[in-house]
Amino acid sequence: MSVQTPPPAETPSEGLGSAGPVHRPYVPANIEMPELTWSAVLLGAILGIVFGASSLYLVLRVGMTVSASIPVAVLSITVFRAFSKILGTRPATILENNIVQTAGSAGESIAFGVGVTMPALMILGYDMELVRVMLVAALGGLLGILMMIPLRRAFIVKQHGSLSYPEGTACAKVLIVGEQGGSSAKTVFVGFGLAFVYQVLMQSLRLWQEYPAKAIKGFKGAVVSLESSPVLMGVGYIIGFKISCVMVAGGMLAALVLTPAIAFFGGAATTAIFPGTKLISEMSPKDIRDAYILYIGAGAVATGGIISLFQALPLIVSSIGSGMRDIRLSKRGGNSEASNRTDRDLPLWMVGLGAIGLVAAIAATDLMPTDLAGRLAGAAMVVLFGFLFVTVSSRLTGEIGSSSNPISGMTVATLLLTCLIFVLMGWVGPSYRLAALSIAGIVCIAASNGGTTSQDLKTGFLVGATPRSQQISILVGALTSAVVIGFTLLLLNDASTVVTGRAEYLPKAKAEVGTLTETITHDGKSYHVWRVVNPIPGAQPGKYLVDDQGQARFLIDPAINGRVDTRDDGTKVIKYDAPKATLMALIIDGIMTQKLPWDLVLIGVFIAIVMHLAGVPALAFAVGVYLPLSTSVPIFIGGIVRAAVDGIKKTPAEESDSSPAVLLASGYIAGGAIAGILIATLAIIPHASKLLDISTRLPASWQNSPWPSIVAFGLMTTVLFLVGIGALLRSTESPAVAEGIKGREEDL
Repeated sequence: MSVQTPPPAETPSEGLGSAGPVHRPYVPANIEMPELTWSAVLLGAILGIVFGASSLYLVLRVGMTVSASIPVAVLSITVFRAFSKILGTRPATILENNIVQTAGSAGESIAFGVGVTMPALMILGYDMELVRVMLVAALGGLLGILMMIPLRRAFIVKQHGSLSYPEGTACAKVLIVGEQGGSSAKTVFVGFGLAFVYQVLMQSLRLWQEYPAKAIKGFKGAVVSLESSPVLMGVGYIIGFKISCVMVAGGMLAALVLTPAIAFFGGAATTAIFPGTKLISEMSPKDIRDAYILYIGAGAVATGGIISLFQALPLIVSSIGSGMRDIRLSKRGGNSEASNRTDRDLPLWMVGLGAIGLVAAIAATDLMPTDLAGRLAGAAMVVLFGFLFVTVSSRLTGEIGSSSNPISGMTVATLLLTCLIFVLMGWVGPSYRLAALSIAGIVCIAASNGGTTSQDLKTGFLVGATPRSQQISILVGALTSAVVIGFTLLLLNDASTVVTGRAEYLPKAKAEVGTLTETITHDGKSYHVWRVVNPIPGAQPGKYLVDDQGQARFLIDPAINGRVDTRDDGTKVIKYDAPKATLMALIIDGIMTQKLPWDLVLIGVFIAIVMHLAGVPALAFAVGVYLPLSTSVPIFIGGIVRAAVDGIKKTPAEESDSSPAVLLASGYIAGGAIAGILIATLAIIPHASKLLDISTRLPASWQNSPWPSIVAFGLMTTVLFLVGIGALLRSTESPAVAEGIKGREEDL
C-alpha cells in the first residue's frame, strides 16, 4: 500500500486541547498504514550502525559530525523500492521510510557524544574499556530519548509555527518526494563508491600522497599543507562557506602566525621551555604544534563552547520553563487525545520507570568506580544536567539547527560543574576523574540524542507519523548503535596504536619503579607500565614500558591523540586528533590536578574572546586553531564549492540543504570514512599494509611530487561541483512532483 495524495486531516497544532492554527500532516491521523514493521526497524538499525561508524571516524578527525537523517531516508526509499521490484512485495509506505530514518539517525548522535568524551580516558592516562564505552553510549542514548518524550508537545506541536527544526523539515520533504516518485539515492551511492575507491587508492595502495605540503622559504616554521580527503571536502560542502572560512582562518592563525612566532622568539632559547622537552630550535613545525599549539587550541575551544552556551541562555531559561509547564499539562490532560494516532506517545509512567532504571544502573555499576556516596552524587548529577541539557538541546535544535547546536559547550559546562563539585567535596582521586568523565559522557550523548530525536519527531509530525512508533524505533536504533560504536572506537584505536622503541620518542628521565604497579609482557619480556599524564622535565605525556632500572624501552602510542604515525618497520598508520576529547581531558586535569601550562591555555582563551568580540563564531575558529591546517583546507575547499554552486543556481537555503550535491557530499563522507575504518582494521594483520603499499614501486619523482594528490583531489572536487550545478546525476523528479512539493511548503 502506498499513499499518494491522502485527504488532509485537521489537527490543532497547539495540542493539549488548545485552539490554534491547523496543521495538515501528509498522512492524515485517521489513516492507518504499516509503520513500525520489523523490516523498517532492522534496516534503520543497520544504516544507523553504518552512519554511526562513519560519524565516529569523522568526529575523531575533526571534532564534528553531519546529520545522517536525509541520506538514511534516501537510502531507505531506494532499498525498499528495489526489494519491492525484485521480490514482488508491497511498496514501503512513507511512514515505514520515516521509521528507518528515525532509527538510523541515532547512530550519528551517539557517535558524536562517544567521540567527544571517551577518548579522553587515554589522554588522562587510562585505558579505554569496552564495557565502559558501551555503558556510557547506551545509557546516554536511551536517557536522551526518554527525557525528550515529555517535551514533544511543547516543542514540536505547540511551537510548530515558531520552531522550524530545519534538518527535520528538510527530511520530511525528501520523504514526500520519495513517496511521490522522486529518488536521489543514486547520488548517495555514487558518492559512496567514488570516495571508497579514492580512499583505498590513497591510504592503502598509496598511489599518491595523503598530505602534500610545502614549507614557505624564508619563513621559519610556516608550512602550507592539504589533507587530500573527500571526507573533509564533503563536510565543508555541508557546513557551508561561512563556517569553513572561519575554520581555515583558525588554522592559518595556528600554522602561519603562532607556530612561526614560537619558532622565531624561542629559537634563541638555550633550554627547553615547558611543556616542551627539547630546544625550540630543534623542533619541527609538528613538534611545536604538539608541544604548544594544542594547549592554545584547547583553551580556545573550551572558551568558544562556553561562549556559545552563554549566548543561548535566554533560550535555555525559556526551554526549561516550557518543558516543566508541558509536563504539568500532560498530567492534567490524561489520555484525552489517546484516540488520535498522531498524538500517541509512550506513556509517561513508562518514561519515568525507564529513566529511574537507567539512573539505578549508573549508580549500581562500576561506571563510576567510587564509594556509594560518589555513585549516588554522580547519578543525581546525571539526572539534573541530563534533563537541563536535553531540554536546551531540543529547543536550540529547533531554533538554529543541529549543526549550530552547542553540545560541546553543554558538555564543557557539565564537566566544569562536576569537577568543581568533586573538588569542593574533596573527591580528587583517580576514581573521581573517571566518574567526572563518565557523567559528562552520558550527559553529552543524552543532549546530542535529545536534539536528534527532536528533529525526527518534527519529521514525523509533518508526514503524519505515530510518535510512539518513532520513539520505539529510535530506542532500538540507539541501543544497537551504542553496542557497535564501542567496538568501532576500540578497533580504530587498536589498529593504529604504535609500539616503538625509537630513541627520539623515549624520555630521558627515569621512572620510579617502586611506585609502578602495572606490568605488561612485550616480545616475551615483562615491563613496568609508566603513565605520564602531564609533561615533566625529560618526559612527554605517554604510556611507556620501562625496565627494572626505570629506563623507558618502548612507547605505546595510541591512535587517538598519538604523535607517532609510522611503525618501526616503516608502515604508516592513521592518527586521530580528537580535538574535543583533548579538551575534556584538559578540563578534568586542570581543575583536579592543577598541573597544566596555564599561560598557553589562557592565550587560547583570549583568542576566542577576541574573535567573539570581532563578530566571528568563536567555537568554529577555535576548532580551526586546534586542528592542523591540512585538515581545515579541504573543508574550506568544500565550502568554496558550495558557495559557487549556490551562487550559480541561486538555490534557496532550505532547498540547498537537501540538494543532489549535499547527498553526494554525504556519500563522500560515508564512503571515505568506512574505507578508512576498513583500512585501519587491515593494519592489525601483520605486514598486510606493507604488502598493499605499492608506492615503493613507483618512480621517486612520483612519490615525492604533490601533483598526483592535487590532481586526484581536484577530480573529486570537480565531480561535486558538476553535480551541484546539475551537469551530472540530474534529479529524476518530474515537474509535477516538484510542483506538488512546492504547494505543500506552507504546511512544512
